[in-house]
Amino acid sequence: MNAPNIDAARLTMALNELRLPAIKALWPRFAEQADKEGWSAARLLSALVEHEIAERERRRIERHLAEARLLPGKTLQTFDFAAVPMVSKAHISAITAGDSWIGKGDNILLFGPPGVGKSHLASAIGLALVENGYRVLFARTTDLVQKLQQARRDLALEGAIAKLDKFHLLILDDIAYVTKDQAETSVLFELISARYERRSMLITANQAFGAWNTIFPDPAMTLAAVDRLVHHASIFELNVESYRRRAAEKAKGPGRPPQKALPADIAAD
Repeated sequence: MNAPNIDAARLTMALNELRLPAIKALWPRFAEQADKEGWSAARLLSALVEHEIAERERRRIERHLAEARLLPGKTLQTFDFAAVPMVSKAHISAITAGDSWIGKGDNILLFGPPGVGKSHLASAIGLALVENGYRVLFARTTDLVQKLQQARRDLALEGAIAKLDKFHLLILDDIAYVTKDQAETSVLFELISARYERRSMLITANQAFGAWNTIFPDPAMTLAAVDRLVHHASIFELNVESYRRRAAEKAKGPGRPPQKALPADIAAD
């Protein structure tokens, strides 16, 4: 390629118009290399197009990570699978491919007491899925429910739920903290019903299904919500000791003597 014969300014304008920023930035260097090494026109074009595609993918992931609102620093690499032996790292890695369940609107349910890593694992799965091309939204259930309540007051609930359809996976963290209030639980139920067999959900909860009557005031609504969630779901129970409690015990250090129990007559006061 004979660079002096090219109208660089016009080419730059054309690439701007075509929205090809990577090619615009790279073509002078690639053209120079092609001249030196005797590349064919096809090889030069292929190299530029491949870089443009890679840059678009990078920007897409960057946008989707920003909108996902995932917990910072929570990855599968930093999750302590050894502390939760009932959760298979291989199984979770397979899940993050997404192709065997997200397209069918299947769900993932993570149960366990506070401090065992449910939110970490949920966010890490979300991160891996974004990197694999899916759109994800992570939200505290109470926060999202409040937004949906406001949408209902504004007569826009149907539209608000429909907007969530752009996310292949909706992560609802700490569902058990939703208050037993008819207004809150009804919008939560409508969200679950709207996504049933269409769009996937990942839900974390401190309580097993048997205690969900504290979330939904109506037993029939509880049964219907649970039925929709478990119909196509992978369920993980993280029944281990809280890692926060383990960390606190470890922080005490070996030199600090254990606290003695109070005598029964004092403890009773």
